[in-house]
Amino acid sequence: MEKEENILGYEKISKLMLKFSVPCVISLLVNSLYNIVDQIFIGRGVGYLGNGATNVVFPLSVIGMAIAFMLGDGASAYLSLKLGEKKKDEAARGVANGIIMSVAISLVLCIGSIIFLPQLLNLFGCTEVLKSYALEYGYIIVLGLPFMIIGSSLNSIIRADGSPKYAMTSMVAGAILNIILDPIFIFILHKGVWGAAVATVISQIITFAMNVLYIRRFKSIEFNRNNFKFEIKRGIKVASLGISSFITQMTFVCVMTVQNNLFSKYGAISKFGAEIPITVFGIVMKTSQILNSIIIGIAAGAQPILGYNYGAEKYDRVKKTLKNVLGLGVIVSTIAFILFQTIPENLINIFGSADEENAEIYIEFACLAFRTYLMLCICNGIQIPSGIFFQAIGKSTKSAILSLSRQILFLIPAFFILGAISGINGLLYAGPVADGLAFTVSCTLLIIEIKHLKKSSINSQSLIDDTSTDNKLDKNIIITISREYGSGGRYVGRLIADILGIKFYDKDFVKKLAEETGLSEEYIETNEQKRNSVTNLNNGYYFGLDNRDELFLKESELIKEVASKESCVIIGRCADFILKDNTNVVKIFIYSDMENKIKRATEFYGMDKEKAKREIKQIDKLRGNHYKYYTGTEWNNHSNYDICINSDTLGVEKSAQLICDFIKEKEKILL
Repeated sequence: MEKEENILGYEKISKLMLKFSVPCVISLLVNSLYNIVDQIFIGRGVGYLGNGATNVVFPLSVIGMAIAFMLGDGASAYLSLKLGEKKKDEAARGVANGIIMSVAISLVLCIGSIIFLPQLLNLFGCTEVLKSYALEYGYIIVLGLPFMIIGSSLNSIIRADGSPKYAMTSMVAGAILNIILDPIFIFILHKGVWGAAVATVISQIITFAMNVLYIRRFKSIEFNRNNFKFEIKRGIKVASLGISSFITQMTFVCVMTVQNNLFSKYGAISKFGAEIPITVFGIVMKTSQILNSIIIGIAAGAQPILGYNYGAEKYDRVKKTLKNVLGLGVIVSTIAFILFQTIPENLINIFGSADEENAEIYIEFACLAFRTYLMLCICNGIQIPSGIFFQAIGKSTKSAILSLSRQILFLIPAFFILGAISGINGLLYAGPVADGLAFTVSCTLLIIEIKHLKKSSINSQSLIDDTSTDNKLDKNIIITISREYGSGGRYVGRLIADILGIKFYDKDFVKKLAEETGLSEEYIETNEQKRNSVTNLNNGYYFGLDNRDELFLKESELIKEVASKESCVIIGRCADFILKDNTNVVKIFIYSDMENKIKRATEFYGMDKEKAKREIKQIDKLRGNHYKYYTGTEWNNHSNYDICINSDTLGVEKSAQLICDFIKEKEKILL
């Protein structure tokens, strides 16, 4: 029966984007509401100093979100991967470890923040004028950190369990309650910033409670007491899967820390003073975050559409999707640009006003900040989607560069350099400078990629898979071969298959994966068994599993299916780990010294010596990263294998014969 094509490959692009992008946009906007609602009511009920206080406390909330995203996204990815491997108990253990860590780390952060809050506020740029407000607000906010971190972590896991509506409902419920409680505490009960903080924490408790109640309703896994035993290795694995989310949020903390301190420093020697710039700039940043949330949501929703069609070599659909994403991004950013340039006074007035003495310069600086700092915000419509596009098509290095370039490579240095040159005006011009430079980099990489967006052929020098059936074994035996590049390990595996008269699997998996996934063989060969460190850092940042994860899961299914039916030799693909519970597996690792690996590479692949050396190091590193990412252990750790053999010692033919003799002895034991 003909396999049904994935909907991503044929459904109308606009319809797919509505389905995937709208939930992402709503989810991100709800998160943004938590950041901005307090400021609106505090500004109107307490004044601009109250708003300034929330801005210097805000980095603590972002640190909490960084932890929540790391553990929530990490546990979600772990859940998806283990369910794909049909290992429900391991999936439950991973999720349980994520929950345990969110509880433990949130309590440590809460206690540490209570003890060191004054010092932390100083680090985040708090002035003496703002300190009393910041302490009053901050002590309540840090008490709520455990509820916020645990609730947000569970929210990501609930989405991965297949209940995105429930996850969104719990978030929206908290956001709506916050909107209701803020005016009650501030205007009716007259509790000022303390009341605003209490309203926020109560709202976080509601989201937390709803998500905790869901634990008993998980669809894909069932928990028992044994699952809730903390395992260091499993915990590290969960955290590593969500590390990109943590890095992204902590980057924002770095930017806020730098900007608050510099605005305090240069504001103090300007007519605006230290407090007005800190207050206003915090509002400007959070307002612009609403713009960015919409753009990120649009592009993140399109990520699976881009990734699938790129892998399936449907480049026209890739271009059309990218065009739609960029077009919508530019429309949103253009509308925002017009608002920021034409009505900045109206925007700042939403957040209240300063006292009579400072009202004029408060509005003056607000208009200057919106118009100057966000002068090139229109570039965000291109720059942000570009990073997500490169992530979707597996170009993780380019994606990481674009994701981090504006904040780390351009904005922070621009703050220091332009601030030293032009004071507070220089700080404001750092925004368009960073936006312009990030836009230039994005456009350059996009143009190059689009020009090369066509089918490329991979020159495969590999042997054709054997389909021998002259089996000389009486027992079903599976031989897995892991090997260094250039060690001759694949040829050793082929010789073993020939000697024993069993099947040899390598490229057959590529063909079968192409049939199963709809992705092209070329794309699969380029992306399977390869994972660089940047991919690990960037993975998962924009929701869900990427194509490499999907390939690994499908490949695992195929390996288990093959192993259940017949004796065979399987090359690479973490087969030794995937089949670790099988007693009839012989795990082999083939290695060689660099000189001989270079010699083989020059003879069989036609490379020069320098290129061969670079290629060997690069491919072995990628294989090692891939193995560690999915197994949690080192690829070249000899304790993972039954036999580790230097192919140079006896030569590939005698090495193959030696391994066959060992396999026959293993067969006798099994019999």
